[in-house]
Amino acid sequence: MGGFNNLFHTFSLLTRTQRNSLRSISSSSSSSSRSFCTDNGADGLQNSRVKIFDRDLKRKQRDRATWLMGQTQNDSFVDAVVENVLDRLEDCKKLFPTTLCLGGSILPIRRLLRGRGGIEKLIMMDTSYDMVKLCKDAELDDAHNEKIETSFIVGDEEFLPVKENSLDLVISCLGLHWTNDLPGAMIQSRLALKPDGLFLGAILGGETLKELRIACTVAQMEREGGISPRISPLAQVRDAGNLLTRAGFTLPGVDVDEYVVKYESALELIEHLRTMGETNALVQRNKLLKRETALATAAIYESMFGAEDGSVPATYQVIYMTGWKEHESQPRAKRRGSATVSFNDIKKQFGNT
Repeated sequence: MGGFNNLFHTFSLLTRTQRNSLRSISSSSSSSSRSFCTDNGADGLQNSRVKIFDRDLKRKQRDRATWLMGQTQNDSFVDAVVENVLDRLEDCKKLFPTTLCLGGSILPIRRLLRGRGGIEKLIMMDTSYDMVKLCKDAELDDAHNEKIETSFIVGDEEFLPVKENSLDLVISCLGLHWTNDLPGAMIQSRLALKPDGLFLGAILGGETLKELRIACTVAQMEREGGISPRISPLAQVRDAGNLLTRAGFTLPGVDVDEYVVKYESALELIEHLRTMGETNALVQRNKLLKRETALATAAIYESMFGAEDGSVPATYQVIYMTGWKEHESQPRAKRRGSATVSFNDIKKQFGNT
């Protein structure tokens, strides 16, 4: 997903020195002879050689989003997605004492968890040091959170700093769609889970910001005579089930929701994307956006999609994924040809009713 990286210089860009990718904020490491889930090459885990996204730029965008979050109230769209993810814990009778929350929406998840899932130890991880610090320093008025042992680490979803078979639950909300190797990141999540552990994920789907894609394309064709990638490629709904299966999860489940958010103008949409840390991070992005193209995009957006009240809509498609690590207690399909009763016999016995 993206937006316009250089659409006016209205917002201050925060400069940060590079930090070590796996710096720990609070003590949460213990010595163990078990291997990390990134070490297991025999499980089909291979890092993608094709770099679609600039992960270092994405970390800086997350740093900037931290500052912008401090100037705004809670995001109703992000909160709605987080609630949908956490609601799935209420459908499970199983408890998840040790849980890892991957980057994307770690602060709303911590705020809205409210004791769901029977979590006793919670690990919050993000690529941005500032985002993790914001989550750690947040004041939460929830008695349930006080009972949870919470630790905070800076890490990358593409190289999970977690031991194999150490977690009961992995939650990733609105973060994995920025990884260069999405199947590999999901494989690492499965390796980190204990048998019968649960993976809950939410990513933005291909229909996200379809209005902005159209407006941006038309404006570039009109003003520049061609188009360049301004919004990142996103997974389609049909791909989500294949991702879970390829990663080795059992009992895969996929469903999709679409949210339409109304903004006062296209510029407010761009501000919202910056606050979420969802601006363009493509490696092959055009780093310069002409002022006239930006103005044309905003004008086309409002003329094509603007409502009577002057607002403009933006569509967000969210794909929810659920998968379990294999365990002998899970239901399995019977072997083909193992049936002992024929449907023809049933039909003869009960007739056509």
